[in-house]
Amino acid sequence: MKKKISLLLLVCMTALLAACGESKADTFTVGFDAEFPPYGYMDDNGEYVGFDLDLAAEVCKRNGWELVKRPIDWDSKDMELSSGSIDCIWNGFTMNGREDAYTWSSPYVDNSQVFVVAADAGISTFADLEGEAIGVQRDSSALSALNDEEVPENIALRDSFGSLTEYADYNTAFMDLEAGALDAVAMDIGVANYQIESRGGGFIILEQRLATEQYGVGFLLGNEKLRDTVEATLKEMAEDGTFARIAEEWGLTDSVCFGK
Repeated sequence: MKKKISLLLLVCMTALLAACGESKADTFTVGFDAEFPPYGYMDDNGEYVGFDLDLAAEVCKRNGWELVKRPIDWDSKDMELSSGSIDCIWNGFTMNGREDAYTWSSPYVDNSQVFVVAADAGISTFADLEGEAIGVQRDSSALSALNDEEVPENIALRDSFGSLTEYADYNTAFMDLEAGALDAVAMDIGVANYQIESRGGGFIILEQRLATEQYGVGFLLGNEKLRDTVEATLKEMAEDGTFARIAEEWGLTDSVCFGK
């Protein structure tokens, strides 16, 4: 009797482990900053949505995977990826300057770093930012651009500020901009456009660009197998028009570069 029970337990445990293994193989976990609209964020219904998450969802649909949306602390993204907690970083992730740190997809968005100011602030050029209070997100591309010693004009610009405050997310920075605690926020142009539109205007983007860059999907260095599968699916989506349709839904038609 004991042998039968032991055998039954062994069979059950084997089946359970097999099921877990199958689930893991069919799961695609995307790490993203939940405060980075329109690429990934929490909407008014408490759902995680965004352009990048819609792309990931379509990739999963075509590969028979279950999409797991994993909001992460942006400062901890490398730890999340190296530990296996996430399969990729897909959230307006800048490739420039990180080319050798990850296994990348092809670039899919052309992006710029810009300054947003109140429309009535009387600020129209970089020179007008001298002595002003500037906000930026921690570990962001805008901050990297301001600290890029290979671009002396950016260092000079940064040193001209009255102050430079680093924020955990751009929503908080924008609230301080609205309240008058900041004079400008340095950020990605796609995020800037979304923030301005969602607030009904009242802000402008300076014409001068702090930096230009491209977004890609970042995988653990050496994980070409998963990258190649995602890349092939994105190419299918570009060829059949699905990629362009999703971009249009998020107002990013002019920014996407994949398949062009």
